[in-house]
Amino acid sequence: MKNKLSTGATIGILGGGQLGRMMALAAHRLGLNTHIYCQDQNSPAFAVTPHKTVAPYEDLAALTRFAEQVDCVTYEFENVPAQTAAAITEAGTNLFPSAKALEISQDRLVEKRFISTVGINVAPFAKVDNQLELEAAAQKIGLPAVLKTRRFGYDGKGQVILKTADDVKTAFNAIGAQPAILEGFVPFDKEISVIIARDQAGHVAAYDPAENVHENHILKTSTVPGNISAELGEAAKTIASQLIIALDYIGVMGVEFFVVPDADGDKLIVNEIAPRVHNSGHWTEAACVVDQFEQHIRAVAGWDLGSAERHNDAVMENLIGDEIVEGMATTESNAQVHNYGKAEIRPGRKMGHINRIFPKNRP
Repeated sequence: MKNKLSTGATIGILGGGQLGRMMALAAHRLGLNTHIYCQDQNSPAFAVTPHKTVAPYEDLAALTRFAEQVDCVTYEFENVPAQTAAAITEAGTNLFPSAKALEISQDRLVEKRFISTVGINVAPFAKVDNQLELEAAAQKIGLPAVLKTRRFGYDGKGQVILKTADDVKTAFNAIGAQPAILEGFVPFDKEISVIIARDQAGHVAAYDPAENVHENHILKTSTVPGNISAELGEAAKTIASQLIIALDYIGVMGVEFFVVPDADGDKLIVNEIAPRVHNSGHWTEAACVVDQFEQHIRAVAGWDLGSAERHNDAVMENLIGDEIVEGMATTESNAQVHNYGKAEIRPGRKMGHINRIFPKNRP
């Protein structure tokens, strides 16, 4: 293995949000230290480790000092600037997942091209850099369609649905006249996701697919098992395995799918990949012996992966905004609550989640 860490080693984490916080908690449970690098001095991850750096992601001197103090570096969000990743590797510190995974996943056009190259189905798409290209793409792909910024979009931000010719006239300016991608609208029945991990020896472990429901473009619930056939679930795991191997990826990755009804049975279309632990995998905390956060830490530390087997059915519910208040007061015997420790409650902000577990394969 390239980077097998011993107890007491330190993993650097770029990003101090809830995902970084949960990775740090998992690492400390395994006897590993963490050092959080984040530009927000109120980052919730700072509460769970004494080691932190507060500096911009573009501060190359601070990044170099950070990289020299840790044994490897990982990240909790995919929009890590390219120069940030370069500074880590130039300091001689391993970055997991690699800069290649970042480069592919943080640009929707590059990502779609990569997935297509692997031979996996995606929605029809076209590059859009200006209004003329948008008009040509709309003619080629047809309406309805979705115009998305190529970079920095999440939870429905940076995208607009095109239904009419008038929408085509206004959509490019509506997203800020930024480089974009037009995607054909997919008439899906449901959305599912697979959380998958790969270690430094090349071993792969996939968790069972979760069925996801969104409200106001924000994930609300993830249910396992999803309402899909066993065959479709295995097909989703196989596709996720193909992608993680093609990326030569180390760590945990989320793969989101559309389930599309077809005359020959449901088919899968990959919506996007997320090179990090994923919101739709939080259910693993309560329903698996080794959750996605421990799995990621094991992979980047150069350890063998743990089991991805599920011992319970589960429903994860995100607590958005002031839902955290009622959520923390629950007395349900099957509920596990996680509060992210964010100082300010805001509408649309993920404040925590509840995992509710049920007997496996219940009627």
